[in-house]
Amino acid sequence: MATAPAEDQRRLLDVQALDTRLQQLAHQKRTHPTLATIAELESRLADLHGSLVDSRTAVADLEREVRKAEADVEQVRARATRDQQRLDGGSLSAKDAQAVVSELESLARRQGVLEDAEIEVMERLEAHQKSLAEVESAHAELVAAKDAATAERDAAFAEVNAAGRQVQTERAEAVAGLDTALVALYDKLRNQLGGLGAAALRGNRCEGCRLELNPGDLAAAKNAGPEQVVRCEECGRILVRGADDA
Repeated sequence: MATAPAEDQRRLLDVQALDTRLQQLAHQKRTHPTLATIAELESRLADLHGSLVDSRTAVADLEREVRKAEADVEQVRARATRDQQRLDGGSLSAKDAQAVVSELESLARRQGVLEDAEIEVMERLEAHQKSLAEVESAHAELVAAKDAATAERDAAFAEVNAAGRQVQTERAEAVAGLDTALVALYDKLRNQLGGLGAAALRGNRCEGCRLELNPGDLAAAKNAGPEQVVRCEECGRILVRGADDA
């Protein structure tokens, strides 16, 4: 059976309390409410991203259609202007003048068709621009909400980290001077047993597993020498005796 000074064994409970506090701080970070909020907002942003890309693509395509429609109309107008100038110049023969008049009439009809098409595309563009504005507004709201949640998380984590550093300092002070073999055994058990490597024996119960020792194990624990390191027969943790008297 391993041995260590009885006082070192009792001080091990202080180390355990600090390690438990570190576990609690780590749990606070893992379960902080902002993490779920950020995850939900990221999911909503991912869902909205497809709509945002589709809407921007549709607007860009329609803007190109509008530019093409405007260019087509402008081309017909320019041709009509040149024909009108030729007609107004008075230098055309009657036959040529008739041909120009006929072309002007054709150009007027063509211009009307193109202008109707231009208006139709512009109306579609306006509708898509309105939809895009709504999607972008929703996206901006989600981004702002995520930024706020992230800032809240970072502030909370900064507090937890500061508390953790303080506890780490206190733990280093608590471990200083303790029997090294005892601390090594404690750390090994703590890693194996969910963070709890040492527990007090209070009455006839182990505070680690919360089970009562049978009469034989209890007698063996209490009759062991003060420097003997006793282990709980139920959970295997270091059983610190004399905690009731500390």
